[in-house]
Amino acid sequence: MVERRIMAALARRFGVAVIARGGQEQAAAMAAVRLLRFQAASTLSSSAAVAGGEGEETKKMEETQEQKAVASYWGVPPSKFTKEDGTSWRWACFRPWETYEPDLSIDLTKHHTPKSILDKTAYWTVKAMRWPTDLFFQRRYGCRAMMLETVAAVPGMVGGLLLHLKSLRRFEQSGGWIKALLEEAENERMHLMTFMEVAQPRWYERALVLAVQGVFFNAYFLGYIVSPKFAHRVVGYLEEEAIHSYTEFLKEIDRGTIANVPAPAIALDYWRLPPGSTLRDVVVVVRADEAHHRDVNHFASDIHCQGRELKEAPAPIGYH
Repeated sequence: MVERRIMAALARRFGVAVIARGGQEQAAAMAAVRLLRFQAASTLSSSAAVAGGEGEETKKMEETQEQKAVASYWGVPPSKFTKEDGTSWRWACFRPWETYEPDLSIDLTKHHTPKSILDKTAYWTVKAMRWPTDLFFQRRYGCRAMMLETVAAVPGMVGGLLLHLKSLRRFEQSGGWIKALLEEAENERMHLMTFMEVAQPRWYERALVLAVQGVFFNAYFLGYIVSPKFAHRVVGYLEEEAIHSYTEFLKEIDRGTIANVPAPAIALDYWRLPPGSTLRDVVVVVRADEAHHRDVNHFASDIHCQGRELKEAPAPIGYH
């Protein structure tokens, strides 16, 4: 009975008319099996040539589909963006709406004259931090910029974090200062992403960055808790030193001691620089950003020095 069912199924599958009784049932079944083997062999042989060229492509497509299935399982597929000219947006570290045209008209010579003990302490603290940097990096301004940006991106994140927790703890708004400080940190991080394309740091320079950032983060975190006005004043003077460093950077480029290479593609998109821009153009816009950060942090310190809180004064959001 079982043999008849198998034979009938094979017959339906391969179009073999099976009308057999007795010993003919076994012969018909064997014929169907031979037909099955023949069709399988012919299918493999006909697809062998195609599989050689398309095997890898098919495998990649399957992997891509699997990744998409995993990513879209929670309904959060990766976003795709395009530029104004219709080309694909290649950067994952920032989005098209985060780009901007820098304001180069800002006064680079402004300086907060230290008068109080707090201001003088902040001023000489920054000067003390600059001395070992000058000694170590000398005139390698590309690596110096990398080091500077890893440190300069810390205060905004720390300040934004502490203000965020304060806002939650007190059930109050922040006057926009959380976003303003986080914008500062993100802007400094993009400076680092840019200079990483220009300067390839050595292993010991990377190790130094880790050490300095670790020490500075903890010191600034504690300093901001104790005295926000002192912390913001330190950053204001730190940005003044950054302006000085980038000015020296530009002088070295103009002298020819540093090659004025084409601007990295990431810089062209982030600052909306025109095609053909060079490293000098990048340093100019970065210096302008640092000047804006100088103003923001000195302004924040002044608010605290007047006995007020940051939430009482509107934050300069978007003021790079």
